[in-house]
Amino acid sequence: MPMHTDGLAVHFIDVGQADCALLLCGDDAMLIDGGNVADSDLVYAYLQKHNVTHLKYIVDTHAHEDHVGGLAGALNEATIDYAFAPVADYDSKAFRNYLKYVESQNKEIIIPNPGDQLTLGEAEITVLGPLYDYEETNDTSIVLRVVYGQTSFLFTGDAETEAEQDMLAAGRNLQSTVLKVGHHGSSSSSCDDFLAAVAPEYAVISCETGNSYGHPHQETMQKLHKAGIAVYRTDLQGTIIAQSDGQTVTFTPLGPADDGYNYATGQQTYIINTNSLRFHKPNCSGLQGANSRNQQQFTGTRDELIKQGYSPCGTCRP
Repeated sequence: MPMHTDGLAVHFIDVGQADCALLLCGDDAMLIDGGNVADSDLVYAYLQKHNVTHLKYIVDTHAHEDHVGGLAGALNEATIDYAFAPVADYDSKAFRNYLKYVESQNKEIIIPNPGDQLTLGEAEITVLGPLYDYEETNDTSIVLRVVYGQTSFLFTGDAETEAEQDMLAAGRNLQSTVLKVGHHGSSSSSCDDFLAAVAPEYAVISCETGNSYGHPHQETMQKLHKAGIAVYRTDLQGTIIAQSDGQTVTFTPLGPADDGYNYATGQQTYIINTNSLRFHKPNCSGLQGANSRNQQQFTGTRDELIKQGYSPCGTCRP
């Protein structure tokens, strides 16, 4: 159980090109998504740091690895009351691991229905979607609206335009103070009508610096800025903590971790292991306890190291 939290605290945890949010309210805790498989240790350590040994709810918004992958780490640190997902089975190792660890606690996956109501401390949560059985996995995302006092947060997973339009047509109450922007800021989400219905004051985008998808897309950023929405991004600001007192929401960006990038020179510093031929970010947890005699500092580009025969570490993903 976490330490008692006054108000509602939402930790948008920096898990790179993935999603993970820890919600704390009163004596209750909830985890929505857990990043990639490689983020399991990070999620485990984050819960441990914040004394979260029990989660009232753990939620896999949908079955893609960048949302379900790290939940196994959370389930190794914390016991749970309820585990949610939009499906009970999915053909991937990441999802099967989630299912295995849920079952190891003698729990089972619950597939929520639109309109279901949950409580987290004094916060009230409504399941808004998915409304239908979609072929596109992103559109199967569990959509949650969390209300605390006069403030609210909307979590949409990777729901795209089709699912957004269906929620609009069903007359769902989408208005929220804070929008966790769908699909990492992709232009396939956050359609004009949906964004107008949510009408957020703030938006949070979870993505990785220089990701291959180009997230967040320029089109989405233009919409957000045009609407006068204050935007927070994990790729630029690291883990972001939003705190609601029931009247207003305040944000505390913790800053990007020291990943060795020098914004003044544009150069990257790596730690290379001359024995394993791996290269790491300077803050990589995999360096702890390793033989320092095999470690050297390298400043340059990723491509230069790969040409020299080095491979990127799977933990810190430099």
